[in-house]
Amino acid sequence: MQTNLALEYKNRTEGQEAEAILRKCVHCGFCTATCPTYQLLGDELDGPRGRIYLIKQVLEGEAPTRKTQMHLDRCLTCRNESTCPSGVQYGHLVDIGRKLVDEKVSRPAGESALRWALKEGLPSPLFAPAMAMGQMVRPLLPKALKNKVPEKRSAGERPTREHARKVLMLEGCVQPSMSPNINSATARVLDAAGIQTLTAKKAGCCGAVKFHLNDQDGGKAQMRANIDAWWPHVESGQVEAIIMNASGCGVTVKEYGHILQHDAAYASKAAKISDLTKDISELLPELVTALKPQLKNATKEQLAFHPPCTLQHGQQLKGGVEKHFSELGFNIKTASCEAHLCCGSAGTYSVLQPELSYQLRDRKLGNLQEMKPAQILSANIGCITHLQSGTEVPVRHWIEILDAALPSS
Repeated sequence: MQTNLALEYKNRTEGQEAEAILRKCVHCGFCTATCPTYQLLGDELDGPRGRIYLIKQVLEGEAPTRKTQMHLDRCLTCRNESTCPSGVQYGHLVDIGRKLVDEKVSRPAGESALRWALKEGLPSPLFAPAMAMGQMVRPLLPKALKNKVPEKRSAGERPTREHARKVLMLEGCVQPSMSPNINSATARVLDAAGIQTLTAKKAGCCGAVKFHLNDQDGGKAQMRANIDAWWPHVESGQVEAIIMNASGCGVTVKEYGHILQHDAAYASKAAKISDLTKDISELLPELVTALKPQLKNATKEQLAFHPPCTLQHGQQLKGGVEKHFSELGFNIKTASCEAHLCCGSAGTYSVLQPELSYQLRDRKLGNLQEMKPAQILSANIGCITHLQSGTEVPVRHWIEILDAALPSS
């Protein structure tokens, strides 16, 4: 796609990167077939190809409007760009487009306030006590708020054994208070396989919340803080990997090298951190070997697996959980229809675009519940919370099911 950058963007990093991405687009429209919002709305401007045109117009000097901003906001950033035969990095392009549009289009006060509250509140130390208070009064909350406040759950004990093999684990910003057992279960499963889990106290939010709410500077600051917190462990060779059990965090940390590539002080460190980062499912092949003799309580109930967009599209990790869970004796399947489509959670999307988000949730649950599962499994705290808000079937992280099957659990 030929693009004639406006003078104001010719010397900007964002403009140059966007132009390089746009050059690969051949207008084929394959992307529309796998775009969740296009499936719902049927509007070309609510699909990747239409949004690409909107961003191209902005880059060429056309003034963006509130409507431009709306169509970009409606994108879930589900990263389902693997269907593009030309390899267009649409997710990176949307991040650039949103930044450029927001520089020129003001948002209504209420919308701005909500976005500010999300980007400042979710990574804040105040989130945990606020969530605890919400869980105390959960029965009294209105439905829309109750959907965001999961029932309180115990984290269980963390293992204390030391092992020669060590990995770092990112605790996350909301997961410790919303579903603390995910982190504990991860540590217990790895411990059973002879791997010690370490955490860096000063590591916090991965940066995705602020970055995708167009506080890119704030997001980058959080990324640098994490690199600083992890670097002593990495530089000393103490850890073999940085493990993510929230696929949304995983895809972001794997892109630290890209996001910070122009930061002279952090570029090489960021690239190293990205190279070391693995989703916990990437350890499953060796976990199968180590844990299969130990498993005593593998449930035979039907399990339905929803692979998050950030896992199957963003990280290109498809089929691993299902394959290895089956090897361990679990009865697990993905939906036979639309397993590739987003559930509608998408970070803060379910708060900012609730109408579209809940349509996608119900569509996803309809496909999953055709299997009549005893439990629904996923790999990201956002997906788990969002899906649970629409069903009585328990929704859990797959690592919790594996942990429960170990004799020590």
